[in-house]
Amino acid sequence: MLTKRIIPCLDIKDGRTVKGVNFEGLRDAGDPIELAKRYVSQGADELVFLDITATIDKRKTLLDLVEKVAREINIPFTVGGGISTVVDVVNILKAGADKVSINSAAVKNPQLITDIALKYGAQCVVLAIDARKEQGEWVVYTGGGRNRTELNLFQWAQKVEQLGAGEILFTSMNADGTKKGFEIQALEELSQKVNIPIIASGGAGSIQDFVNLFLRSNVDAALAASVFHYGEIQITELKKTMSINQIPTRL
Repeated sequence: MLTKRIIPCLDIKDGRTVKGVNFEGLRDAGDPIELAKRYVSQGADELVFLDITATIDKRKTLLDLVEKVAREINIPFTVGGGISTVVDVVNILKAGADKVSINSAAVKNPQLITDIALKYGAQCVVLAIDARKEQGEWVVYTGGGRNRTELNLFQWAQKVEQLGAGEILFTSMNADGTKKGFEIQALEELSQKVNIPIIASGGAGSIQDFVNLFLRSNVDAALAASVFHYGEIQITELKKTMSINQIPTRL
């Protein structure tokens, strides 16, 4: 049985790690390089770096910062934000990333998913989906949660799998930063509709939230930010508790 992965997320704005609630009210959460080193020492399985304002600012990802983080870690490293071409992917991989996360650009140009997958393999493509539950339906948003689309979460997920995405990172905008638990019902439905790994994001508030997620859904990984950044959850303790609950994990 594959081990379940724990993935801290560095949301980057102006070179600093930030975190908000429901994609709003961002506050400083520390130096990304120091946080990255801490998470490696605690036993994180992977690290995600999202330049959250790159798309809105119409600029590319902060490559120099990606390089600095990459030099300090020895775990799989996913980078996203401002990626709109295969050339962008080339530059990010050269800077030290193992995978890229795309969101807005994939909605605008779905062919980009296939182009990256054909050049670097599906395992390189993490398709990020930010969605909000509105009147019973999960609606996809782009632009860091600013732009509503007409896409349905589950239909879009199935399409990106067909296009070549190797993994889906689903963030619930409703749960983001609330610390009230993951959207287990939506995640379980998502896992039934696609055959690629799913990373759950949005809502982590306690170790029990992670345990509930893995016991009650078939997702492959859990991503969180503020609970790790502010020391509310230690990854070492989280993994011990997962193991006690017979959730396969790398200790």
